[in-house]
Amino acid sequence: MNLNSHPMWTEQNNKLYRKFTFKDFSEAFAFMTRVALAAEKMDHHPSWTNTWNTVEISLSTHDAGDVVTGKDRELAKKIDAIAK
Repeated sequence: MNLNSHPMWTEQNNKLYRKFTFKDFSEAFAFMTRVALAAEKMDHHPSWTNTWNTVEISLSTHDAGDVVTGKDRELAKKIDAIAK
């Protein structure tokens, strides 16, 4: 994934980062549930926080030394599809 094709993701501190905002907590939680299922299938899990209607996600590959890899870019693409 080229970050230019996914401008909402930024790479900072060896992580891909994106902030999502939803209508309310229920929408944010439903989104997190769908992301969790996709991440589990990939065996590649995000670091994230949730406060009411906001979900912040950071992706890096722990096995590669906490740097951004193709796995992170692939999961970011799946997360983008879920967010649509």
